[in-house]
Amino acid sequence: MNEQREDFMPDFAIVDTHIHLWEPSLIPMEWCAGVPALNKPFGIAELDRHRGRVALEKFVFVECDVAKGRSLDEARRIAGLAKDDPRLGGIVAHAPLEDGAVVEPHLEALAGLGLVKGVRRLLQNEADNDFCLRPDFQAGLALLPKYGFDFELCVFHHQFPAVLELVARHPQVRFVLDHIGKPPIKAGGIEPWWTFIKALAAFPNVICKLSGVATEADHGNWREAQLRPYMDRAVDCFGVDRIMFGGDWPVSVLALPYERWVETVERATAHFSDSERRAIFRDNAMRWYQL
Repeated sequence: MNEQREDFMPDFAIVDTHIHLWEPSLIPMEWCAGVPALNKPFGIAELDRHRGRVALEKFVFVECDVAKGRSLDEARRIAGLAKDDPRLGGIVAHAPLEDGAVVEPHLEALAGLGLVKGVRRLLQNEADNDFCLRPDFQAGLALLPKYGFDFELCVFHHQFPAVLELVARHPQVRFVLDHIGKPPIKAGGIEPWWTFIKALAAFPNVICKLSGVATEADHGNWREAQLRPYMDRAVDCFGVDRIMFGGDWPVSVLALPYERWVETVERATAHFSDSERRAIFRDNAMRWYQL
């Protein structure tokens, strides 16, 4: 990971579509307790320290898988932070879509906050790969367009068959693929992710976040050359108009500093025109999330 490199940094302020902010003493996160590097407060002040030279115009908060029953508290807390920092332009909140029609009061409460742009109900850790195809989950998902919310897909590559079926069944829902679908980078695997991501990109209502890639590699020994085939494939499949930069901070610190990830994406997109790079780092996010 300490390879020699030319220094890269965007010459414009970026929009980060995937930022987490948490305070475990206020709203617990069970998954975080066993990860000492993350089991501490990460707020806007910490983000500003970690971002280094990166100019951050706007960012979108993404839910943090907090303790059961506390997700509305989380969304309300983040909406309060936005009153003091206008860079916090949007919220992707948790909602228990598997509750079916019963989830509607939860969605109404989120809509009342004003900043919620989408919903994420984590699927990556579900033992049942077809969890998202259960009737109640689909009923909850079908309510999202009523509130102008997208649905953010955080899945592992082996869950793609069900995801493809889900997206095909719901053309009225806008979907965001987090972390380019979490390919098996650490294991050096290509298929079936390579085929699946092209199939998913064929749906015009799906956009992809260029985020969370280094954390799918060996955290201590990855090289950019290992990441590039996956990053290039995602951009080739979705095109520069349907790719958005995401930092996945602070989870990303397990593998690299924030500034290093920005530089990595800058290098991977250096062959594009200035307007195309601005689309990936800024303009697509501004349009998609209406920031």
